[in-house]
Amino acid sequence: MRHDIVSDVLSALKNADAVGKREVVVPFSKLAKEVLLLLQKMGFVNNFEEIDNKKGGVFKVELKGEINNCGSIRPRYAVRIKEFEKYERRYLPAAGFGHLIVSTSKGLMVQEDAREKGLGGRLIAFIY
Repeated sequence: MRHDIVSDVLSALKNADAVGKREVVVPFSKLAKEVLLLLQKMGFVNNFEEIDNKKGGVFKVELKGEINNCGSIRPRYAVRIKEFEKYERRYLPAAGFGHLIVSTSKGLMVQEDAREKGLGGRLIAFIY
C-alpha cells in the first residue's frame, strides 16, 4: 500500500538513474504527473507516457541520467516568499544549484518561479 506517491516516484527515479537505467515505471497520480511535467521542463527526464494497466495506471519515464539526488519533503512545510532561502540551505547542496518544488495556489512550480510571482505555498520535493 502506498502512502506518499511523490516519495515513491522520486525514489524510483533516483534509484533507476543511479544504476544507469534509461527507463523506469512509476505509479500514476495527478500529482505525480505534475511533478513529472516539472522535471521534464527542468531537463531531468526526457519523455513520459501514461500506460493503463487496469490497476490504476503507471507512467513509463525516459531518464536522461542527470539526477544527482531528489526526494519528497515531509512534512509539507508551509513556506513564505521570504523563507525560500532557509529551505534552500536545508535541502539543496549550494546556492543556485537545484530546485525546490512548491505547491502554490497557481499550481506546482519551482521556487524561482514562485518567488518571481510573489507566491508562497507548501514544499513538495527537492531535486538537483
